[in-house]
Amino acid sequence: MVTLDRKDLAKYPFLKESQSYIGTISSSLEQYLQSPGGKHAIKEASTTMQCALSFNGRELPPLPDIPPDAESITNIIASYPVSRIIVSCAQDRVLIDRLVRYQSWLVFAFLQDESSDVKRFIRKSIGLPETGTEISVTDYIPVASRMQEERWRLINRVVIRGKVRVAPLEYDEIVRERLRYVMARNLPIKVPSSICELLQPEVDNIKSEWQKHILEEFGKVEESAFPPCMQAILGAIAGQGHLTHMARFAISAFLHNIGMENTRIIELYGNVQNFDLRKTMYQVEHISGRGGTSTEYISPQCATMRTHGICIHPDSLCQKINHPLTYYKQKKREISKKNLKSTSEQKGSRQILDKAGTKKSESGGDSSNQIPSRADGGNKDEQGT
Repeated sequence: MVTLDRKDLAKYPFLKESQSYIGTISSSLEQYLQSPGGKHAIKEASTTMQCALSFNGRELPPLPDIPPDAESITNIIASYPVSRIIVSCAQDRVLIDRLVRYQSWLVFAFLQDESSDVKRFIRKSIGLPETGTEISVTDYIPVASRMQEERWRLINRVVIRGKVRVAPLEYDEIVRERLRYVMARNLPIKVPSSICELLQPEVDNIKSEWQKHILEEFGKVEESAFPPCMQAILGAIAGQGHLTHMARFAISAFLHNIGMENTRIIELYGNVQNFDLRKTMYQVEHISGRGGTSTEYISPQCATMRTHGICIHPDSLCQKINHPLTYYKQKKREISKKNLKSTSEQKGSRQILDKAGTKKSESGGDSSNQIPSRADGGNKDEQGT
């Protein structure tokens, strides 16, 4: 029998023991949220959401400090259900997915230095075998579907009598993704309108931060920076060409990942033959994580694009990257640098011309005729006149 102390409950707030501990602090959720302790829990939940939005999902997140005093630990434990309430009020599957991904990775980080007894306890609490190196196929598939590496594909695993063989060093990863699945399964939860109204400032702030995060990562959508494969797919859409299922998935996920609104993505398909608005809406919403699932899909890697025959007209930059999103970010940086250099050169040219005009004017000439008409025409073109 494992005995958990308060610090354990703070590290693993999803456990029923943690929730039972929190259930004793107030008789009313609304009353608690308005109390000093509740306000601290809201602040902790907001901090968690900020971390979740910036977390890349590829490396261990920094472990937060667990304070020794009981009051602070209570606030940390309470911030777990409060964060789930906030994303439920936001009604945004992308935010839900970001939250549960970060929280499951945080547990994974804590598990790296955890005792074997606590590890077994946590495995059992989320429906996994406490010991052993096998997991049932039905439990494995929802977990592996979130793993991008080839080693997790069922075809690459040893399966004996409905059990999937798992190496001991892989088990913590299984726990992480199983926990992510369990956490997301019951979200969004039904929250009374009075609670959502109370938390509305936090909800608005999180939505604003998420939009800011997308803009910081990708900036304004710029089609000239799209990789050749995505330009080709868009060309097929505009020309009413045939699109495979993978091509539709790839371009929809890519456009969503760089911040394009779902309504705009759906509009792009309007020229496709046999366009079905209802079906297209469902597919785009599903890919973006807002159509009844908790998964926000990422556009396929270059290797997957090649496998499906939609890596089209690769250029020199394609040889240096392995993902369309990486291409887009690097290309945007190149375009930005060129534009900045061009603007700087134009300013320098104007300064030279201005100085020449000033000198001529001082000597009694007509300064209005000193700038050639070609330069005037160039300025008008740049200004859109």
